[in-house]
Amino acid sequence: MLLNSCKKGFLVGLKTTWTLGKIIFPVTLIVAILQYTPLLPWVMDLISPLMKLLGLSGDAAIPLVLGNFLNLYAAIGAILTLDFSVKQVFILAVMLSFSHNLFIESSVAMKAGVKLWVVLVTRPGLALLSAVVINLVWHGGGETAKYGLIEPSTSHPSGVWGILIEAVHKAGLGILQLAMIVIPLMVVIQILKDIQWLKKFSKGMAPVTRTLGMQENTSTTMAAGLLFGLAYGAGVMIQAVKEDGVSKKDITLAFIFLMACHAVVEDTLIFLPLGIPVLPLFFIRLGVAIVLTLIVGTIWKRSGLVKRKEAAYDEQKNYNNSV
Repeated sequence: MLLNSCKKGFLVGLKTTWTLGKIIFPVTLIVAILQYTPLLPWVMDLISPLMKLLGLSGDAAIPLVLGNFLNLYAAIGAILTLDFSVKQVFILAVMLSFSHNLFIESSVAMKAGVKLWVVLVTRPGLALLSAVVINLVWHGGGETAKYGLIEPSTSHPSGVWGILIEAVHKAGLGILQLAMIVIPLMVVIQILKDIQWLKKFSKGMAPVTRTLGMQENTSTTMAAGLLFGLAYGAGVMIQAVKEDGVSKKDITLAFIFLMACHAVVEDTLIFLPLGIPVLPLFFIRLGVAIVLTLIVGTIWKRSGLVKRKEAAYDEQKNYNNSV
C-alpha cells in the first residue's frame, strides 16, 4: 500500500509540477524580460510612494498583483526575477499568504455561505496591516535575498539574446526548485489520503474548534482547509458544510480562521526557495488566525446576548402592557 501511495503521489507531483510550471515559466520569462524595457521602470516609479508605506519598492506590486489575481506560484515566479532584500521578500510572503488567488478562493467561501464583504475585508486587510506592522517592527533583513539556486543579478546581460538566455535560466531554475518541493509534498499528501488521515485529523480538531467558539461539526471543514487550502479543499469543505449541518456563524468563523491560515504545509514550504525564514511566517499566520477568530467569535457572542436580552425585555414589556 505504501509503495502504491508513493508511486501515485510521485505521478501526481509530476503532474502538479507540470501544471504549475506552465504558470511559473512564462510569468518568470515575461517579467525578467520586462525589467529591461521602459514599461516596468515606469510602473515602479508610479506606485513607489504607496509601496513605501508597506516597506516595499515599486516593483513589489508585480508579484502582489499576480498572486492576488492568479496564485502564489505566479507571484513566486515574479519574485524570482526581481532583486529584493530579505525583509521585503518576507513582507511579500506574509502578504501573499493572507491574500492570494482571490477570485477562486472568494468563490469557494461564498459557495460555502460566507459573505463576499467578509472575504474582501479579511484577506486584503490582513495583508496590508501585516506589511505595515512588519515594516515598523523589524529593523533588520536589509541584505539582498538569495533565491536558492538562483543567484542575485550582479551584471546586466548584453543584447536581446543575453536577456532571453538569463530569463530562461531563471525560469528553468524556478521550475526545478518547485519540483523539489511539490513532488515530495504530493507523495506525503497522497499517503495521508490513502490512510484516511483527514478523518483522524478532523476528530483531533474538535477540541480546537470548540475553543475557537465553533461547534464540533466544523472540524472537517477546518481540517480540509488547513491541510489542502481553500481552493484544493473546496469540494471536501462544501460537502462537509452540507452534510454536517454547520451553522452560518460557525462556517463564517471557520473561514475567517482559514482565510488567515490555510494549506499550512504547502503554502509555507513553497516559500523556501526565496531564502526567507518560514517558521516565523507559519507562526504569524497561525497566531493571527487564532486571535482574529477569537475576537470575532467573542463579538458575535456578545451581540447575540444583547439581542436576546433586548428581545426578552420587549416581550416582558408587551406582556406588562397587555396586563
